[in-house]
Amino acid sequence: MDILEVTAKKLNFKKFAIEAAKIAVGRRCNDTVALDLKGISPATDYFVIATGTSGRQMKTVCDEINELAASMGISRFGRAGYEQGRWILADYVNVVIHIFDAEYRDYYDLEMLWGDAKKLKIDD
Repeated sequence: MDILEVTAKKLNFKKFAIEAAKIAVGRRCNDTVALDLKGISPATDYFVIATGTSGRQMKTVCDEINELAASMGISRFGRAGYEQGRWILADYVNVVIHIFDAEYRDYYDLEMLWGDAKKLKIDD
């Protein structure tokens, strides 16, 4: 087993996805879902998808999720759309966060694209 496999086993990406979704819910994002893509997507294991009500709120959610990731030892690989605030994508490799405005969420409809994915329970 190489170092990446050992590290991945120590990090709980499912927990990170659920906790990231909870941040979005707590910051009043709409229609927040966490999808389990293991075995479906060759690129990632989990998506968190949320709809923000303003660019400022979306940035705050993204920033708080990044703080959560850092506290869990998870590094962000990349981020896109942060300045525009229409669709912020934060890539943590095993977990990809999508924070949309309502128009972009409807247009891209990721839940339909990944309709076979199991939804994770995010509420207590």
